[in-house]
Amino acid sequence: MELLTIQHEDFTMYVECSKYEAIWGKAVRNVGGENLLTTYTWTDGVKSATIGDDALQNGSQSRAVFFDNAEYPIWVEFGSHVSKAQFGSMLQADNDRFSYRGHTLAGFINYGNEIGRSELQLVYNIGKEQKHFKLGYEVLSTKLNYHEHWKKIIEDIEAEYRMLSLDYMKRTFHGFTPDTTGDTPELIWWSIFAKEQETFIKACRGIIERPRRRLRGYEVYLRADKLKCVPTNIENELAEHRKEQAHLYRIEEHIQSNDTQENRFLKYALGQIAGKYETLKRRIEAIKNTSDTLKKEMDAVQRELTHLKRHPFFRTVGRFKGLTQESLVLQRATGYSQVYRTWNLLRRAYSLNDGMYRLQSKDIATLYEIWCFIEVSHIVREQLGIDVDVDHRNRMEMNGVFTWELGKGEHSRILFRKDGVELAELVYNPKHTEKENDSISMEHLVVPTVPQKPDIVLQLTKDDIEKDMKMTYLFDAKYRINDRTNEGVDTPPDDAINQMHRYRDAIYYKDNQNADGKLKKEVIGGYILFPGNGDPLEVAKAKFQQSLDEVNIGAFPLRPNDVENRKLLEYFIKELIDTKSATTISKVIPQKGTFMEVGDRVLIGLVRESSRKNYLKKFEDGEADLYYTGPSFPTTIALHNLHYFVPYFKDKGIRDVYEITRVRTIKGSEAKQIDAEAGKDDLRLAFHLKPHHQLSDDYRAIKPHLLVDYTFYDTTFGELEHLFAE
Repeated sequence: MELLTIQHEDFTMYVECSKYEAIWGKAVRNVGGENLLTTYTWTDGVKSATIGDDALQNGSQSRAVFFDNAEYPIWVEFGSHVSKAQFGSMLQADNDRFSYRGHTLAGFINYGNEIGRSELQLVYNIGKEQKHFKLGYEVLSTKLNYHEHWKKIIEDIEAEYRMLSLDYMKRTFHGFTPDTTGDTPELIWWSIFAKEQETFIKACRGIIERPRRRLRGYEVYLRADKLKCVPTNIENELAEHRKEQAHLYRIEEHIQSNDTQENRFLKYALGQIAGKYETLKRRIEAIKNTSDTLKKEMDAVQRELTHLKRHPFFRTVGRFKGLTQESLVLQRATGYSQVYRTWNLLRRAYSLNDGMYRLQSKDIATLYEIWCFIEVSHIVREQLGIDVDVDHRNRMEMNGVFTWELGKGEHSRILFRKDGVELAELVYNPKHTEKENDSISMEHLVVPTVPQKPDIVLQLTKDDIEKDMKMTYLFDAKYRINDRTNEGVDTPPDDAINQMHRYRDAIYYKDNQNADGKLKKEVIGGYILFPGNGDPLEVAKAKFQQSLDEVNIGAFPLRPNDVENRKLLEYFIKELIDTKSATTISKVIPQKGTFMEVGDRVLIGLVRESSRKNYLKKFEDGEADLYYTGPSFPTTIALHNLHYFVPYFKDKGIRDVYEITRVRTIKGSEAKQIDAEAGKDDLRLAFHLKPHHQLSDDYRAIKPHLLVDYTFYDTTFGELEHLFAE
């Protein structure tokens, strides 16, 4: 269907989209029709413009035509007086999609995930004159409100990572305003000068043609017949030497000089801008998809800047030494004020505030992915408590020409600690491969098959079963929505959920420090973050939420300013943090036919005074390999499934945990701790032990009356806290 028609004095333009009705309906459901209005602007020569059957005025608002990830065929039928028409995009890929035949320019455009303000540009010739036409509009998202959600995403990213959201060679742009704080990366320099270059060059030409001069005095020596007037200070000297025709008299003359503070500044600013423009121009031309049209424009600007910089006018202008005081000429004089203003703009930082200066940002899918990483980090921080220390080991890295990207894998770690103990770790975009020492991977995590690259990895450190045991959870941000249920709940893409199953099956743990070095399952759960919407009560009932308890794979709707649905993710992460690792592992579904045993039962045993000295030394050194009971053992304690042993010393308490590898019966004579009241053939229990980890840095006293006969106690890691004496 024809969406947009432009009747111009030189051509007629038609914009079409076969799936527009479905796209519009999806956008209205997700964003709201009142948020889908945009302002259309165009250059001179337009006779009429219509969207469907509705007339359109220059500078007026109407419903949006262009959306992300939609295909728009465009037809431009030129008059017979037009020749050499082309699409004027800065991207070569866009130009390659258009062809000009028989006075018709035809092609298509798809903005992908780029949203924001854009311009459709046409370049054509009438005779020898080249003409340009620009149609301005906004490309909107079908999933998020550009005027609200996009700005929030940018603000949150900029608060954490200054200038990370900016990019170059995009087809959309956004308004930015000067800021008094922050740095000025080269990307901003180039973007701002692109808008200011015409004004700057015109101002430089005007100054050179009509410069401001200043009378400047200088000494000369002249004979008497060359004097135009006789200064009073040499009258006596003239009378004294009136007969000496060759005598030279020192006088001061005044001339109009170009060597002023303002002209010195002009020389400095022009040289600085021309030099930097040339450097950045070479870097931009090296990009493969830079269009020929853009290259020609850059060549023309560079030639003009070089010509001005080498103008003979500057031969009489000295070196700029800085501005010692405010100059009214630079601030107010014609030409000088424009140069000074441009120079000031280029040396300042910029922030998003709907300003008049154009800057391009990363596509919305990338921005949403980074924003989700920041949101998860904030939620983890909130759920761990206010007294947690956050150690940001992540950094930005240069990407492409002069833009930044967030470091990946080990370069993006955020550690959460309390009292020096690591509680959690968050990592952005690690790439897991078969190479264990991959530079952007995570320690001990490997993929024997093809590389896997989840967006966000959360590792929670638990100590209840094993010291510093890490529980791994994956989050993947997807800027996509599948369908909406009858209850009005958006659902995540099916392929994204399938991807989480693949991640969980593909990523393994391998510790080369262990003797066996075998692969072990690593990922416990995987979760999709997507910009969905819906009533929180209905979202909680959705299939992608119910599957969290069933198979530990599901999804969470997460969008800016949606506080209620964000709470679903908050509660979930809090539960992950608070749940003991033994409980978490016990819920993992085992393979059919496999019995999965979770080691959680702990036996606390008193170390008798008769063997205390020997045992204490071994336990202190982590060398204990056997523990012998006395001649009797409580029948209330079941021996099967005992997994760990904790030695208890009466005046010290408990500290160390040992893994029970085997239990057997022995005779008292073998135990080497013969009880005076027992025979040497009494049967005892022997527990074979292997050092495991420490419950605490020092011994902690427990309530001895809880032990059976003050000797043994059967418990679990989760119940240990209840035994400690206050």
